[in-house]
Amino acid sequence: MKVKSKKLSDTRVEITVTLEKNDLKVARDKAVGRLIKEVKLEGFRKGKAPKDLAEKVLDKNTIAQETIDIAIRTTVPTAFKEAEKAPLVIPNVNVTKYIPDEYAEYIATADILPEIKLGDYKNLKVKKQDNKVTKKDIDEIVDNIRKAYAQKKVAKKKAELGDEVIIDFVGKKDGEPFQGGTAKDYHLELGSHNFIPGFEEGIVGHEPGDKFDLTLTFPKDYHEKTLAGQKTVFEILLKQVNAIELPELDEDFAKKCGPFKNMDELRSDIEKNLQIQNEHRINEKFKDDLVEALVKSSKVSAPEILIDDQLRIIKLDIERNAATTGEKLEDYLKANGMTEDDWNKQAHEVAEKRVKASLVLQILAQEAKIIVSDDDVAAKISELKDVYKKSPEALKNLKDPRVRVDVKNRMIIEKTLDHLVKANS
Repeated sequence: MKVKSKKLSDTRVEITVTLEKNDLKVARDKAVGRLIKEVKLEGFRKGKAPKDLAEKVLDKNTIAQETIDIAIRTTVPTAFKEAEKAPLVIPNVNVTKYIPDEYAEYIATADILPEIKLGDYKNLKVKKQDNKVTKKDIDEIVDNIRKAYAQKKVAKKKAELGDEVIIDFVGKKDGEPFQGGTAKDYHLELGSHNFIPGFEEGIVGHEPGDKFDLTLTFPKDYHEKTLAGQKTVFEILLKQVNAIELPELDEDFAKKCGPFKNMDELRSDIEKNLQIQNEHRINEKFKDDLVEALVKSSKVSAPEILIDDQLRIIKLDIERNAATTGEKLEDYLKANGMTEDDWNKQAHEVAEKRVKASLVLQILAQEAKIIVSDDDVAAKISELKDVYKKSPEALKNLKDPRVRVDVKNRMIIEKTLDHLVKANS
């Protein structure tokens, strides 16, 4: 057997394999041995006739086809090994020459892992964000809690910013209602900026019972492309105005919020929790930024087959999330103002980034000699069993060897990320 490899790209290879007489003889013997098991001759049980007699009744074309099939199956792994290439999937094989019992040639093509040149992962120059909690951050939380305890009272007055209004509205473009632009008994806090500019401001000054139109233009960067930059008219009926009375920020308010004696204790607790949240968010962002910087400083290509696999996962995630609200992928795309082509392009970029990050982290794990022992995996599985103890299906999945492999791979990635963070801290 002779092997010649040709690099088609960083992630794809073509291997030409030449099989000579001796190679085909080995494959033919196996083919005949397999085929005669189905031969039934008079005086013999099925498959028990002598080989020389059974072979005489076999069709030559059938023997030839079985021979080349066996020859390919048995030599493809050896050919890729000799070429020092590891196919990611079963190679595609095309027989180019075949003279039964004499000579054969085939070409096998396959996606392969690219050669990766790891960048200097110890000097990525990525800056970690400040995790300081500001007075403004605390004030916003206090304000949200205060609103949760607010009292709403029906008021017979003109609507003001800060009030809650109950409205019916119909949005029209070119005189026709547009999708998502109609609602009844809608509760809206004026000043919340939940609607396009001008909508909430246009309600200010009107009284319950007023019917009026608002002529507004959607922002040019609005997510629904059919409305972006478009002039529209909203027909509005103001049904009710609720004045919102906020509680005083005093000891009584602090005690309502938890085991706090005063506002200082409440604000201190909020600051502590925000600090924890900020630390987690910033650490995760730091890891993401480090991986992105490492990919940029490394030489790595993403095989299309791995990108396609990631695209499938991304699409499944969107479909699952959409299904919880009874929607389809088409609804998700429309709600986000995207065509299928837009989504495919965007998702392909995300999938490619994921694949490159995964490949680079695998190489880093090898270089840094990151190891996760069987005991480590067993401990993690035990921890997961405790988390999912009320889910029989999840507990069953944890027994699947493939799940254990996945858990181990995730643990390796986590340890690799920790190593990357330590190297750049």
